[in-house]
Amino acid sequence: MQEAYIVAGLRTAVTKAKKGGFRFTRPDDLAIDLIQQLMASIPALEKTQVDDVMVGNAVPEAEQGLQVGRIIAARALGHQAPGITVNRYCASGLETIALATAKIRAGMAECIIAGGVESMSRAPYIMPAARWGQKMGDVAAMDMLLGTLNCPFGTGHMGITAENVAGEHEVTRAQQDAFAVLSQERAAAAIAAGHFAEQIVPVEV
Repeated sequence: MQEAYIVAGLRTAVTKAKKGGFRFTRPDDLAIDLIQQLMASIPALEKTQVDDVMVGNAVPEAEQGLQVGRIIAARALGHQAPGITVNRYCASGLETIALATAKIRAGMAECIIAGGVESMSRAPYIMPAARWGQKMGDVAAMDMLLGTLNCPFGTGHMGITAENVAGEHEVTRAQQDAFAVLSQERAAAAIAAGHFAEQIVPVEV
């Protein structure tokens, strides 16, 4: 069994949901830009050497709902490059790395680009009643972001799920706040020390 290695890794900055800095930028454009910069950082790697492009995505709506992995692969590397979209909700991007590792170990591939792309800002509103025509009365517009983030098994919105988990495991608000402050302090220190400088690539919007 051959071993799998991560040889390079890049990401864009993360902006606020809904009204963030990338709200007018297509998610596939973000990923394509990133992959092109990734390829440029490895001069010895040719586009034709990439066996697969695996893209994690949890909100498969609008541009992200059109088998975005394949679109990204074709536009970034050429139409010879296959691409797949993986949805395991919050773990989607991490799952692509696990799948890429498994394929390489199994001898099914030698070089895979794996990661994720997400734009909650561009999740659309839809009007289901418009499909066959509304005969009379008001037409409701559904927020597909909330549609994605609501549990299909009836436990509520993702935020409520967090409340449920906190209650089940007796995590207090004070503990959550303390951890949040610690996390922010660690992030600020890491940014100030330049630990992310080589990872975060500039994106023109």
